[in-house]
Amino acid sequence: MSEVLLAGAHSLVDDWPGALEASLARLSLPPGANLGFVYFSDRHAEHAEAMLARLREATGIEEWVGSVGIGICGTGSAAVDAGGIALLAGRFPEGGFRVFSGRQPLTGGAEPYFAVVHADPGTPDMGDLVMDMAGKVSSGFVTGGLSSSHSKSVQIADGVLAGGISGVAFGESVPVATRLTQGCSPLPGRHVITEAERNIIGRIDGRPALEVYKEAVGEVLARDMARAAHYVLAGLPVAGRDAGDYLARNVIGVDPKNGLIAINELVEKGRPLLFLRRDATAAREDMHRMLGELRDSLPGPPKGGLYFSCLARGGNMFGEDSVEPRLIRAAFGDIPLAGFFCNGEISHDQLYGYTGVLTLFL
Repeated sequence: MSEVLLAGAHSLVDDWPGALEASLARLSLPPGANLGFVYFSDRHAEHAEAMLARLREATGIEEWVGSVGIGICGTGSAAVDAGGIALLAGRFPEGGFRVFSGRQPLTGGAEPYFAVVHADPGTPDMGDLVMDMAGKVSSGFVTGGLSSSHSKSVQIADGVLAGGISGVAFGESVPVATRLTQGCSPLPGRHVITEAERNIIGRIDGRPALEVYKEAVGEVLARDMARAAHYVLAGLPVAGRDAGDYLARNVIGVDPKNGLIAINELVEKGRPLLFLRRDATAAREDMHRMLGELRDSLPGPPKGGLYFSCLARGGNMFGEDSVEPRLIRAAFGDIPLAGFFCNGEISHDQLYGYTGVLTLFL
């Protein structure tokens, strides 16, 4: 039993029993199915235990992982701020995966190759936890996302959990391919932070940080700093990666008197900095680029995939929630796909924002 065989189904029905039963009715599981992913609307979070019990009963699969999300996506469609459930399940090689969480740490046994992780956004030092998790797999790559919810934040990992990090780690017998697409485009110029304390930037290139930021956003936007902060973000290049790999972080405060800006990330003197514009056109173009490069790199059609998108994308960026899964379907056909809209996206060993992360099983 070496080949990965997958099935997927989703439903955007508002009530959880209806959404779950509709999804199960469309799920054509292969014989020997032994692992499932489930993503469900935060409207259904209170019923996570009942959903997991029903999934096990209906499929015979004991091991499930997943997360709550303000939005979920399936093959060709997605919805934010609505009910819904998305499933991806199938047969994986015997001994080819291990579910982990704080209750069952990823210790002992052979070193895994890759992992899909879900995490609670309220957990402190999440960036460090992601980097630590990447260090536990031989490829150095993990993908996934932070749970999103208006109410209860929960994860699934052989049970219903709250807090911390959980997911499933795979061995090399499970072939995967993964890529990230950015939701911003860099503005001209690269800078260096020359004065900073925690998340407050005092000077950039030796000049007051707010002065440099206002130049980047332009004269018109600079008249309304709240509006400027919505469109122009701080970008922190990831060391050792290509020029297009950066962490997008919000400008969360300004101090006109002292010329300071604050972002939602700890920074230090000497760190490179660029400014980014949130741009739906550039985001769509970058997703086309990512999908094309990924498709061209594969040895054959993928068996299925997981997609994790930022809550600021979907309809907020593209005008429709389903744009991204439709683009994935256009690139790869009607492959089984499941995922959710996150409070932060995980790719390689970093915690991103405004991105989409696609992982394909081959």
